[in-house]
Amino acid sequence: MRYFPLWAALPVLLCAADSRIDHVTITGSELKQMQAKLAAVGIASVYGGAHSNHATEMALVSFPDGSYLELMGIPPNAEAEAVARHAWAKFLKENAGPCAWAMREKNLAAEVSRLKAANIAVSAPVGSGRTRPDGVRLEWETSDVGGETRGTFFPFLIQDRTPRQQRAFPQGKPVTKEFRGVTRVVIAVRNLDEAIQRYWQAYGVPRPIKQVDQSFQGYLALLGNLPVVLAQPLNAGSWLTERIERYGEGPCAFVLGAVNPGHFQEASKTRWFGAEISWFDEEKLGWRLGFEAAR
Repeated sequence: MRYFPLWAALPVLLCAADSRIDHVTITGSELKQMQAKLAAVGIASVYGGAHSNHATEMALVSFPDGSYLELMGIPPNAEAEAVARHAWAKFLKENAGPCAWAMREKNLAAEVSRLKAANIAVSAPVGSGRTRPDGVRLEWETSDVGGETRGTFFPFLIQDRTPRQQRAFPQGKPVTKEFRGVTRVVIAVRNLDEAIQRYWQAYGVPRPIKQVDQSFQGYLALLGNLPVVLAQPLNAGSWLTERIERYGEGPCAFVLGAVNPGHFQEASKTRWFGAEISWFDEEKLGWRLGFEAAR
C-alpha cells in the first residue's frame, strides 16, 4: 500500500474537507418508475420539476442535513437532440442508476481557484436552473472537476443563486426524517492507488484506510473525512469491472445515515471500516443503495 507525504501538501489543499454533499444523482429513462421502485423499499420522493435543458426532469428525497437523492429521468416531451447532447445521456437511456454527485459551495469561485492552484482541471462556473411545479424558479451555478463526465470521478460543484432551501426542501421541510443524509458516495475505480493519489492532489486527504469486501467484490479505501469510498474490482468478472467497462469510473452505490436502521428491510449486510452497512434489495430497487446508523 502506498502512502503520500501529507506534510508536504500545500496549505491550499487543506481547506477542502469543509465541503459537504449537496446531492447525489440516480438516472433512468422513466422517472415515475424510479419513484415507484424507491417507494417499494420504503422511501417516498416528491416531484421537483423539469430542468431548463429540455432533456430531463427530476424528483427528490431531501434529508435534514440538506443533502438529497435526485432521481433524474427523461420526460415524455423531451427534445431528442437535447437528450443526446446531455452529459449523462448514456446513463439516462440505459437506466444506469448511480450516476453523479455534487458538493455544495458557499464560494464557488474560491473553490475553483483552489483546485486550479492544485493543478486539478476545473471548468468556469455556468448558470442553470429549473422551475418547480408550484412555479418557484430555482437558479444555480456549477463547475465540473477533473475532466471526466460531470460529477463522476470527482464531484461537480454547485452554488445557488436562489435560496438553497427552495431547491432542497420544496415542501418547506425535508421529504423524510428517517435518514439524516447521504453519508457515503461509493466510486468504482480501475486502480485504487492511482485514484487515492488524485484525491490527495485535489483534497489533501490523509492516509487511506483500506479493506477487502468479498460480498461487494471490491478493494475499498476510505479517504479521511471525505464522504467517499473508492472501490476497485476484486477480479475481472466482478460487477464492478462490468460497470466500469460500461460507464467508466464513477458512483456505483450510495449510503444513507438511518435514524432507526431497524425500520427498513435489508437484503444483505456487510461491515465497512468498523461500521455496519445494510443494503436494500437491489433487484427491487434496480441499483445499489445502503444505509448505516446515523452518526
